[in-house]
Amino acid sequence: MTKPNFQVMTKKQLLAYMLEHREDNEAFYAYMDKVNAEPASEFYPAPQSIEDLKHFPQLLEKFRQEREKEA
Repeated sequence: MTKPNFQVMTKKQLLAYMLEHREDNEAFYAYMDKVNAEPASEFYPAPQSIEDLKHFPQLLEKFRQEREKEA
């Protein structure tokens, strides 16, 4: 059996393959390379006051939109 070309697979495809072939370390390392190659996600510090919580709905919506793009 020939292995798929991990470099051309999307992160989602590679994750699915990796979950089906859990013993395949090469797939795991290829997946981790793809994850680490992505830019760091935005950091959201903990709210320091009640005033900070007023912005929570906007931050939550922004986070949801970013997650939908990844899927």
